[in-house]
Amino acid sequence: MSSPGRHEGALAELPADPAGLARVIQGLLLHEHWAPSYGVTLSDERRAQSHIRPLAEMLDRLVGEDGRPLAEARELDHRLVGICRHFALFLAAALRAHGVPARARCGFGAYFIPRQFEDHWVCEYWNAAERRWILADAQIDAHQRSLLNIDFDSLDVPRDRFIIAGDAWAQCRRGDADAGAFGIFHMRGLWFISGNVVRDYAALNHMEMLPWDAWGAMLAPDATATADQLALLDRLAALAQSSDAAHAELRALYERDDGVRVPATVFNAVRLRPEDVVVS
Repeated sequence: MSSPGRHEGALAELPADPAGLARVIQGLLLHEHWAPSYGVTLSDERRAQSHIRPLAEMLDRLVGEDGRPLAEARELDHRLVGICRHFALFLAAALRAHGVPARARCGFGAYFIPRQFEDHWVCEYWNAAERRWILADAQIDAHQRSLLNIDFDSLDVPRDRFIIAGDAWAQCRRGDADAGAFGIFHMRGLWFISGNVVRDYAALNHMEMLPWDAWGAMLAPDATATADQLALLDRLAALAQSSDAAHAELRALYERDDGVRVPATVFNAVRLRPEDVVVS
């Protein structure tokens, strides 16, 4: 999903630093649910852009409508509409184009609603100088920072402000956190966290799906999980938490388990219909 396809050269021409890339991305994308706060009313046609999965198709849409270099910001009415996942995917691919290891991560942000952990995606990249993975939220521009009263560097998000899905699952399973605080809108609980565990696991295998794509091992809303289901999700969470050290096992489980691997068709829970998965 994060392959830029024919646009790889265009990404390599962008700034190499996360801050510079975030500014570029913010000038190209518009978050669907934040649009009203920028004074933008979205048509149904523009809202549909949030369902684009491959980055290559996102870039096709952008340059197809405006052939200027990607470094040149588009007006609000001409930005591609997406959600947090699209910002994270774009930043991860752009960093990779400059030789920086990066990946999109699915989890929960603690900086949107007080005492709540909202469904969210960020980019995680390797800082070679500091020898650590850094969480960077390319979605948060000056406008959102002001409205949210964010008091930290959104390009170095503290690990207690963005909780990767596997960490959230483990905390709730241990009883260290309330599963009812994790989710979005009225959809909250351990079943919701399970969906993000599977999506994050897929993202670590370069299948960064939409936040509302559902398949296989994800628990159904308010369902009573079986012991086998819980054991599998425990394992997925643990492997995602140690994804570097356990990379070979992480890949092997993904390839062999039909409930974990992204199938040819997933259920789009927003459009309430099955959709074929097309990769770059």
